[in-house]
Amino acid sequence: MTQDTLERVVGASPAGRTPERRPAGPALRATGAALSILAVLLLAFVANLGPLGDLRHGRDQKVAHSELRGELANATAPVGPRAQNGEPLEPGTPIALLEIPQLGLRTVIGEGTTSEVLAAGPGHRRDTVFPGQPGVSIVMGRQAAYGGPFAHLDEVRAGETFTVTTGQGRHTYRVLGVRREGDPQPPVLGAGQGRLTLITGDGRAFLPGGLLRVDADLVSAVQPGAAPLYSTGSLPADEKPMALQTSAWLPLVLWGQALVLAAAVLTWIRVRSGRREAWVVGVPVLGALGFAVADQAALLLPNLL
Repeated sequence: MTQDTLERVVGASPAGRTPERRPAGPALRATGAALSILAVLLLAFVANLGPLGDLRHGRDQKVAHSELRGELANATAPVGPRAQNGEPLEPGTPIALLEIPQLGLRTVIGEGTTSEVLAAGPGHRRDTVFPGQPGVSIVMGRQAAYGGPFAHLDEVRAGETFTVTTGQGRHTYRVLGVRREGDPQPPVLGAGQGRLTLITGDGRAFLPGGLLRVDADLVSAVQPGAAPLYSTGSLPADEKPMALQTSAWLPLVLWGQALVLAAAVLTWIRVRSGRREAWVVGVPVLGALGFAVADQAALLLPNLL
């Protein structure tokens, strides 16, 4: 038996010769592209809820604080659920500055409590009065994701005070206590009194098992109030505690389609031009689309996460 015949039988290559590689078939290339897309999506999703979400939250807070500070200086900050032209305030409009020194917390409150609004900071529930006004005002904030502004809300103690600044001035609140599911309700408010309830998730970070509330009574002068935009029963479902923002489904589907199309185009580029060219074009494109998809997917998680 000759040497070449023996090598063909045992599958060995001649000495000093590299075995030839068979080009990957269409099925293998499609599988590789699908796994690459999945990896990009998972990475973008984790980053969006973690470090990149924190950076986004910080940026949004700086913009909101600058806007609110200018409106407070010009006496044009909103003092009710409608803008000066009579139209309802846009979701996310800065309405107040919450300061809790004990927690090192200084954050702008936006109007509304959808997942998107709460990604930028705490939000005012639109079926309640503004802070500083008679009645119960509710502000909701995230426990862990997007900066987790209310991550340490359970550390406040009864008797401590904090402030909320709105277009009607600086309002001081005294904490009644921390309240969890099943705990007794706070005393009923008397006529002309004000209260603020702060709400976030309770339990492990990113795995809340219920709601945590901090009730605080207004101890400074009560300001004239405006009727809330919604009644408790008519508040949109995506603004309630632990709600999902279902309006994110359509953008999610559209961005997902764009991602799949981009992956198909990049697969064609790889076949026609090579792997290096595909990577040079594909990394920024798939990355941007992956983050857009992950951003919309995050809105489908509970808004207090």
